[in-house]
This record gives sequence, structure tokens and C-alpha cells, in this order.
Amino acid sequence: MKSTMKISEFRKIINALPSDEPIDQSGVWYRTQKEHWLGWLKGYHSPGAYGRITDPKRDARYAYNHIVNYKMLLWIIEAAGVDPKLVRKANRAVDPLKSLQENSKAIRSIVPWEDLVEYLSSAVSNNQNGSPG
Repeated sequence: MKSTMKISEFRKIINALPSDEPIDQSGVWYRTQKEHWLGWLKGYHSPGAYGRITDPKRDARYAYNHIVNYKMLLWIIEAAGVDPKLVRKANRAVDPLKSLQENSKAIRSIVPWEDLVEYLSSAVSNNQNGSPG
């Protein structure tokens, strides 16, 4: 799979990934991290609920590299089928005393976009072949 990917392609792949367990949280509009990703990316080329600066050139790689919520990153790397050792390492990299940005950066240092996109490619291929994703 190419390392550049349109947001629409990224959403389609995320939609095909297995969901995490729904959790009801007061004041939170999403119940799963999958739903969070899909909602966040739905309006990606508009300010959306997050008041983001828009640029039509921003692709999936850019989105992954600028996610602030580390829980979204932890979900996608696990759902994509990243090596469980790396998933555990990413989980251990989270430090509750650090900021969301610092924790996200730590996770991306363990599973950079270039690696994730390879796992996403395998997950998509497995789903198309009828294998569990």
C-alpha cells in the first residue's frame, strides 16, 4: 500500500477494521475509538468540531502524524494487526504524567505511519480474502 493516502481512503479502511468495545462517557460524542476516528476524519477538510486549519493537501499520513488523542492511536495500531509486541510497547510508552501530545509522539515513534500503512494493507487484504482482520 502506498504511504500517501486520501482521507476518504483512510476512512474506508478504518470502517473495515474491527471495533473496540463501546464505552459510554459523559460529555463524549463517540462510544468507540473507531467511531472517534471516523467522526474526526469525516469533516477533515473543514474546521469540524475541532476548529482545525484546513488544507486539501493534508492526507492520511498527515492526520496520523497530528492526532493528539493517543487512545485513537492505540486503537488503530491494534485494530490494524500491528505486531502484539509493538502494541504492548506502545501501551507501555503512555505516561499519565505526560501530555496527550507527548504520549501520541511516543506511540508514533514505536509505530510510525510507514509501518502502520503496511499493517493496514495486510488487514485490508485479509478482509478481502474473507480472513479475520
